[in-house]
Amino acid sequence: MKQPARGRGAGRGGRPAVLSPERIVAAAVEILDAEGLDALTMRHLGTRLGVAAMSLYRHVPNRDALLSAVVGHLFAETVVDPVPAVPWTEALTGFGAAYRRTLLAHPHAVPLLATHPVDVDTGLTLLAGLLDRFAASGVARPDALTAIQSVGVYVLGHALAQVGTPPGTDAPAPVADPAVTAFYDEWFDSGLRAMVSGFERRLAE
Repeated sequence: MKQPARGRGAGRGGRPAVLSPERIVAAAVEILDAEGLDALTMRHLGTRLGVAAMSLYRHVPNRDALLSAVVGHLFAETVVDPVPAVPWTEALTGFGAAYRRTLLAHPHAVPLLATHPVDVDTGLTLLAGLLDRFAASGVARPDALTAIQSVGVYVLGHALAQVGTPPGTDAPAPVADPAVTAFYDEWFDSGLRAMVSGFERRLAE
């Protein structure tokens, strides 16, 4: 008796691959890290997951939605832990340093985050702990958001300069030289401290 053909997307034993938004985004990040932004297509993602590309659209409506989900996923890596009860200046400095670590760990994602802002609702949810530190010191929410967004833009710009992948390119970042890395580290720390100190003086007024 002729056996039925295994359909596309079937896993071992003929069972279809199980998809979820989380699994799709995780695979997308893997492609982004290994091959760059241009390689992150729905077809390539489907191949990596062992399913037809059309199967992905049940979970993400289009590539733009996929990129937005990837941005949210990577940003969440930055603020995965609750902000401890520290002064807002320390919490903001910690956020900037953590955001930079995330970007340098995913250099191909830097242009993506620079050109695809985090969804507002997602960002506010993830930054709730940091915003609480400002509120605890009596800083108005609009002023807190200005400070946080300014630090975020600084971190992105500095990461773009360091990884050497401007928007629209997928060229691999150059091999890090210890002296160059130390230079960028000192430059970043000095700039971040100056920015936070500036906001501290301004908000104290």
